[in-house]
Amino acid sequence: MMKIKIFALILLTSVLSACSYKFSGASTTGLKTVVIRPFENNAPLVVPTLSNQVTESLKTRIRNQTKLIIATTGEGDASFEGRITGYEIKPVALQNSATPTSGANRLTITVSVKYKNNLKEHEKESFEESFTKYFDFPITGAPIQTLLPGAIENINKQLSEDIFNRAFAQW
Repeated sequence: MMKIKIFALILLTSVLSACSYKFSGASTTGLKTVVIRPFENNAPLVVPTLSNQVTESLKTRIRNQTKLIIATTGEGDASFEGRITGYEIKPVALQNSATPTSGANRLTITVSVKYKNNLKEHEKESFEESFTKYFDFPITGAPIQTLLPGAIENINKQLSEDIFNRAFAQW
């Protein structure tokens, strides 16, 4: 019985030590300030508030997950600038092949982002990349304008997470 307890203790210790992985989160080594310039809205279909919403979503993510100071002027240790290059609503989930009707609509937003790490030892972390996310919402009979704010908020959260991870998590 004693051998079983010792074996179980050794096994438990081995399992726990193997599971000691720790997620360290964002890597902002050496960075103190970041500048986030307003995202321009260059999409063919322009929503007047979208530029501000995308910009503020990224600022909020950085404020909540780092100790970086968001500077309003100058270069900063790092900087973000971007453009909204796509905003479209298309029908999806076609339900009938004889007379196609849509079961849902898909809102897709694409942003082009330029991230620059101004610290010499981290210049290679800079990038210029596009990010696209979408949100499907069922056709409920409600006007689409009433559903769009929630869809835009959902997409902005996803976009800011992807941009943040690309800049600071280096996965």
